[in-house]
Amino acid sequence: MPLHRIFIAVILLCIVPVCSRADETVTVVSWGGVYEAAQRRAIYDPFTRATGIKVKAITYSGGVAALEARADAEGWDVVDMIEDQAISACDAGLLARVDVHQIADADQSIAALDDFLPGSFRACSVAQNVYSTVFAFDDRAFLGEKPTNVADFFDLERFPGNRALQRSPDVILEWALMAEGVPISQVYDLLSTDRGLRLAFRKLESLKGSIIWWQDVGTPAEMLSDRRAVMASGYNGRFFSAKQTTNAPITIVWDGQVTGYEVWAISHASRHQDMAQKFLRFATAPQQMAALAELIPYGPARRSALSRVGLHWKTGVPMRDHLPTAPQHSNRALYGDSLWYARTKELRMKRFEAWLSGY
Repeated sequence: MPLHRIFIAVILLCIVPVCSRADETVTVVSWGGVYEAAQRRAIYDPFTRATGIKVKAITYSGGVAALEARADAEGWDVVDMIEDQAISACDAGLLARVDVHQIADADQSIAALDDFLPGSFRACSVAQNVYSTVFAFDDRAFLGEKPTNVADFFDLERFPGNRALQRSPDVILEWALMAEGVPISQVYDLLSTDRGLRLAFRKLESLKGSIIWWQDVGTPAEMLSDRRAVMASGYNGRFFSAKQTTNAPITIVWDGQVTGYEVWAISHASRHQDMAQKFLRFATAPQQMAALAELIPYGPARRSALSRVGLHWKTGVPMRDHLPTAPQHSNRALYGDSLWYARTKELRMKRFEAWLSGY
């Protein structure tokens, strides 16, 4: 065939939608493991089927530093973030501004601003789900009395054994004050003072010699299953999945749970801003939020999504009962103050590192 005819044939082929979408890929950064697997099933694959845009998944362990170091080099477009980290990243100019009206599709006649939970929208992010940091214990470790409240986490006399904790001041300082009897409503006010920090670290000191640290979010459930620890802090969805999928001998204690928003954000380094916005619009639709909650129990950030949540796709367990937002879990819940986390991070980390240096 003459060269000019080959050239014409190639042009005609590229009119076909498949050709025009051959290089359309949005890079989505998330937390890996069972959570990312749930996102793949509930969001990524349906998005590709609906739009023809492929999703390239990249795993990270959270944090603003990872965004600074990797986003440009790896072509990050959309990032799944903890809200306070997204606030810090936004302040640092690492995230693109989010136009709520372009991204948050309304559910039928309900306006998006009325449908989303309060505080769901920030300058650079939109909430997708509500998660909780809880503690869980190894059922085999305590044959008689079982831990039932956050004070038991610090009680080595009645409940001896290692505690698995995230290597961070987040949550553990709140739990320390709760264990000391500080009312939940006063925790952040007290932690904003030197006296409150000293009280919290003094309580944490009681666990010295019995702490093993974790950094990867999938580790706590493993540490309980293989008996490296008898209690562990971690995300409620990870503990639930370990119990459902591997029959791990784990029980979650909801007392003192610290809840927060998981958000979607767009990296300022994104080379595909339009596709990233399409992804956010799709991922924050009520049906996608509900589909994710049926796979892993993180509460949807939209009211219209909650009514759609049914049974676990594999085990048939009613998933609404396992959400952090379930009424039976809310009595002793502390709602994490994302702005407080973002604004006090440097101070808390400085005090935490100083404490660790003497550990």
